[in-house]
Amino acid sequence: MNKHRTNALLQLLVLFALAAAVVLTLAWPQLPFARREIEPVEVSVILRQADAALWANARLGMEQAAGQLRAELRIVAPTADNDPAEQARLMRYEAERGADVLVVVPAGELPADVGVPVITLESAGGAGAVCPDNEALGRALAEAALADAPEGSVLLVDSAPGVAGVSARLAAAKAALEEAGVETAETAPAEKAQLETTLAETDAAAVLLFEPSATEAAADAKEKLECSVSLYGVGSTGAIAAALERGTLSASGVWSEFAAGYLAVEGAVHAARGEDWQPQTLDFFILRGEDIYEPDNQKLLFPVAS
Repeated sequence: MNKHRTNALLQLLVLFALAAAVVLTLAWPQLPFARREIEPVEVSVILRQADAALWANARLGMEQAAGQLRAELRIVAPTADNDPAEQARLMRYEAERGADVLVVVPAGELPADVGVPVITLESAGGAGAVCPDNEALGRALAEAALADAPEGSVLLVDSAPGVAGVSARLAAAKAALEEAGVETAETAPAEKAQLETTLAETDAAAVLLFEPSATEAAADAKEKLECSVSLYGVGSTGAIAAALERGTLSASGVWSEFAAGYLAVEGAVHAARGEDWQPQTLDFFILRGEDIYEPDNQKLLFPVAS
């Protein structure tokens, strides 16, 4: 009799354990701490330029981070380049639409509060930033031009007025050149055609550009015009790598756009979950045409997601 009672008790305990497991399985997704772990973070990435191809390498890094960290990406490009008002509207729309966090390439001053955390690329701001030391980058670009001993003035192209990171690069380059006794001038072409006209008419010995779209446009214009002015730019797009290889660009300041994209999404996920995350300063390098074939530089210029 005792044996039967023991067996019956064991059966009841097993049934109770199974029932508890079923209840817990059904209830788990509704628990606040479990929901945070299971549900993916919605990340909206808002660019400052209509041409999203300029951010192709960064997007590879973003997609890899999203896959590893359970994030859903939405890439948003504006209709016009460097329009702070449109970018502010897009930020508010994405937050209201349901994004948990924004990754923004600032076109200017960002709105004070859109209701969700903001991580920035290229310029500092928001809850954290992923960018190189922009002042150091500007100085390094000026030093690359000085190393080639330009016989004449240097023209500085302000292709993104109001963009803090780009402006910091230009200001630092100007200071370094003037400290070395080199005369400088500035221009702010509103579009590619104006930049071509500027190159056709300039008597400067060298031209410095501080963001990828202007660097690409200047390289195209130089080849079209067949002019001899030395160009020093910023960026690691395929077009910039090709211009370095052909000698159209004398040098370019580059960093891992793949890493930038990955770290931005990583920071966005941490910010959305209320976790600590520190701004990331990216290492940069000044590359010339002869440098692009080195294995480490190939990884910078032509990253492959793993």
